[in-house]
Amino acid sequence: MSKYEKAIKLMEEFCGNGKDNLIALATISLSPKAVDNPRPTVRMVDAYYEDGVFYVSTSSFKNKTLEIEKNNEVAICGLDLFVAQGTAENLGWVKDEKNAEIRGKMKKYFAWFDDHGNEESPDSIVLRITLTEGTITDNEQKYGEWQYKVDFVNKTAE
Repeated sequence: MSKYEKAIKLMEEFCGNGKDNLIALATISLSPKAVDNPRPTVRMVDAYYEDGVFYVSTSSFKNKTLEIEKNNEVAICGLDLFVAQGTAENLGWVKDEKNAEIRGKMKKYFAWFDDHGNEESPDSIVLRITLTEGTITDNEQKYGEWQYKVDFVNKTAE
């Protein structure tokens, strides 16, 4: 198994297989104080992971969504397991036909979704975070390495 395959296997074990993951999501602030001096903002979000992508249920009017419209470069982390950068995209209304499969997974993976997902509102959207690079830490060294520096785009790891 290559280093990249080991790293991806760890991500699947940490975050995949239908887990509701609490991750930190950092964006670039829209604050007037940030003019000519971009400042990061961070918040915790629920997400599920699949094939190098995290999916988040949120609202179109939340600051994170508005900030992503201006600059879609984001950073995420999951406790002491991984840090990563990527790009985020608003996939639109959660009940849009094109989001049916994602919505089905959200309903299955997020115990809170039916009560708090507000699906009937067109402002209830799916945010897709596609990972580009990151570091995965394996404190147990399960596959022989402590850290994997991963390039998700070129599917390589050091």
